[in-house]
Amino acid sequence: MIQITNLRKQYASGFVALDDINLSVKKGEILALLGPNGAGKTTLISTICGIVNPTSGTVTVDGFDIIKDYRKTRSLIGLVPQELTTDAFETPWNNLTFSRGLFGLAKNPEKVEQVLRDLSLWDKKDDRIMTLSGGMKRRLLIGKALVHEPQVLFLDEPTAGVDVSLRQDMWRMVDALRNQGVTIVLTTHYIEEAEAIADRIGVISGGKLLLVEDKASLMARMGQKQLKIELMESLEALPADLEQKGFVLADDCLSVIYHYDKDAPEVDIAGLLQAVASAGLGVKDIHTQTSSLEEIFVDLVEDAA
Repeated sequence: MIQITNLRKQYASGFVALDDINLSVKKGEILALLGPNGAGKTTLISTICGIVNPTSGTVTVDGFDIIKDYRKTRSLIGLVPQELTTDAFETPWNNLTFSRGLFGLAKNPEKVEQVLRDLSLWDKKDDRIMTLSGGMKRRLLIGKALVHEPQVLFLDEPTAGVDVSLRQDMWRMVDALRNQGVTIVLTTHYIEEAEAIADRIGVISGGKLLLVEDKASLMARMGQKQLKIELMESLEALPADLEQKGFVLADDCLSVIYHYDKDAPEVDIAGLLQAVASAGLGVKDIHTQTSSLEEIFVDLVEDAA
């Protein structure tokens, strides 16, 4: 649905915002783009949407070039920007009706009603937008992006500043759109958001796309496990014998941690516990866990820095 080839954006100052980006996004999938501030996430989305002009490279949406066929590609795309830019004195009903008309579509009160109901804004349809809460304005932006029935939806930090309940509502809505065949690309600072709804994860830093991979295979390939042993008393320093075996002392000094590859054929858990006991440490609790997507993301960005 989206094909990006050798995309580069360099500003007059010499700053390179996008550096040779290559990316394919399939129809009906959800791709989450993760990256620190200034990584190039918004620039990438803005370029695909025709807001920022690329320096070089090509981008197509459903086979149409974003520059040669800009009218066609723009009609295929819905964009939810970071900024809460809405017409303060307008009503949600008129706002969505007008947005639909911008794409040359006939009035469709049933579609406008459906979008407002899906976003829990129906009871606010005749209120002035200035009276809506920040979360409601965020939902209205999503409505504006959906009312012309796009095939590709870009969500740039869609749940920034909204409460947990509304965030989960948005996740369910995004999943429903995917089931209808809509292709969705979102940028997010919430790692759990990517874990919850994305099919694939892309990591971008310094204008470079570090990787794009299926979420499950990424975590399987790069995930590690850790044995965490909580102690009865805090430690000032890690005993030398435990350090030699590969243990590290947790930041709170109340646990010792042993990291290992989750695909390792055998890990002598009993021997590790015996080593802790031999060091004279009292054990309060024991548990293992697999590294999270957040830890994988941090490691990737640090390695690229």
